[in-house]
Amino acid sequence: MWATNAKILGVVLGTLALYTLIANKIPQVQSEVPQTLTLGANVTSEQLVAAGEKVFNGIGGCPTCHGLGTRAPNLLTDEKGQGTVGARCGKREAGKSCKQYLYESLDNPTAYVVQGYQPIMPVMTRQLSPAQVWSVIAFLESQGGTVDVTASDIPAASTTAPAPATGAAGGSGSGLAGGSTDPKAIIQAAGCLACHKLDGQGQVIAPDLTHVGSRRDAESIRKKVLDPMSSIAKGYEKLAGIMPKTFGTMMNAAQLEALAQFLAAHK
Repeated sequence: MWATNAKILGVVLGTLALYTLIANKIPQVQSEVPQTLTLGANVTSEQLVAAGEKVFNGIGGCPTCHGLGTRAPNLLTDEKGQGTVGARCGKREAGKSCKQYLYESLDNPTAYVVQGYQPIMPVMTRQLSPAQVWSVIAFLESQGGTVDVTASDIPAASTTAPAPATGAAGGSGSGLAGGSTDPKAIIQAAGCLACHKLDGQGQVIAPDLTHVGSRRDAESIRKKVLDPMSSIAKGYEKLAGIMPKTFGTMMNAAQLEALAQFLAAHK
């Protein structure tokens, strides 16, 4: 009897070991927890620039498009002989300072589309807090220009402002759109329609989502939101990497699930 029990135990332990090995081989989707951005009333230009650099390279996801000079203008290096962004931003629109131009570009990206590029940028003022937006502007101005962003540019209520809430992979939080689980509010706040079309609204730069449920189930949609590079729609290979990787940190779990179910129902 003991020999039989030993064999059974061996099979069970072997099976558990095999599944553990397989599970460890599967890539895990992790969502970076955004850090709280604290900017006091006496914040210096150096502090703004340092904070902006972190937002630019982190939660903002800006290098995905602006670091290559192929999908969007290069911001940190020379752009077609015009210099870095801080050196050229004040010359882009007559009568507008660099600070004004950069803010309007983040708030209404389709207003100033640089020739040779597509209007693929989402509305960043819907994705970032005012403190984050203005710190990014300070960082961009510092790239070859003069930083004139001050604490007075940032609304008083947001001088101490957290980044978007910890996302679905990291726990709960307020999330986009004030934590609303209304899929349309989430889509609007995330700026999805800047690239995707849905129910007759939006752009056709990225795949049309009107019938996305006929080709993706809820699980596939969840994975795509958390890890945009997990799959690339046929015909859109050249746009691979444009979708921000930060949506998992910007939505809470309930919002992600509501969005996935909403899109999956679009057959």
